[in-house]
Amino acid sequence: MTETRQARTDASSRTTLGKAADENFPVAPFFLPRAWRDDLMAVYGFARLVDDIGDGDLAPGGADARHLGVGPEAADDRVALLDALETDLRRVFDSTPHHPLLRALQPTVRRRGLTPEPFLGLIAANRQDQLVRRYETYDDLLAYCELSANPVGRLVLALTGTDTPERIRRSDEICTALQIVEHLQDVAEDLARDRIYLPAEDLKRFHVTERDLAAPTAGASVRALIAFEAERARALLHAGTPLVGSVHGRLRVLLAGFTGGGLAALDAITDAGYDVLTGPPKATKPSLMRQAGAVLLRARREG
Repeated sequence: MTETRQARTDASSRTTLGKAADENFPVAPFFLPRAWRDDLMAVYGFARLVDDIGDGDLAPGGADARHLGVGPEAADDRVALLDALETDLRRVFDSTPHHPLLRALQPTVRRRGLTPEPFLGLIAANRQDQLVRRYETYDDLLAYCELSANPVGRLVLALTGTDTPERIRRSDEICTALQIVEHLQDVAEDLARDRIYLPAEDLKRFHVTERDLAAPTAGASVRALIAFEAERARALLHAGTPLVGSVHGRLRVLLAGFTGGGLAALDAITDAGYDVLTGPPKATKPSLMRQAGAVLLRARREG
């Protein structure tokens, strides 16, 4: 590999990891032990790469495709890239992966004894995104979140050695809620990609059409629909909050940050009058800190 190509590859990975600052919650905050931060960023790097492939948001230059062994003729073929990523993921567990983000993931996998299943779930979710553009029912959406979101929480519990069946159940509730919140923030962006994650049965219930979702601002029916889905997400976050109280120390603070980030994003949606069509409502740092603190207080009371 030439020096120029190596530099381009490094820049591509840095671009992927740099997106952590845009998330609704802190990915690997400073107060965690260095080993945990490294492991969380390694897992995040993989998850972000999968999503960027699925959304067509890879860094320019084609470095990711080259490292996955995908030629220029298929560099824009998302399914081909996801297939190549799965092949490289399997190398993480039995040989040496090619992509730098997967090479960075391998020490975490070995040190923490992680299994392929959560990573494969994330790839499966993005394959589904290439085929499924609409979800008929809320249960259909929950099944998608089982692939797209819940594996992340399960990985966090696994790499911190705190995974139990009850904690996994609570984690799934929080992660599903966070995925729904992201969908609510990104209604306009998703529609531009010809995707709607609002269940069709709910659109019908609130008399919302796809044309309504394409409007520059939300009308009353769209706002009512978003408010309904936001309360569903809020209920899931509250249902999952006992997870925070079931762990201790800095992990408790981290999980409170995840949960508080979702609640703060919901507050931003509420403050926007449930008009998510003018742009994604984003939580402010004071709101995130306030909500994370409230989650911690609740965890202490219930713990």
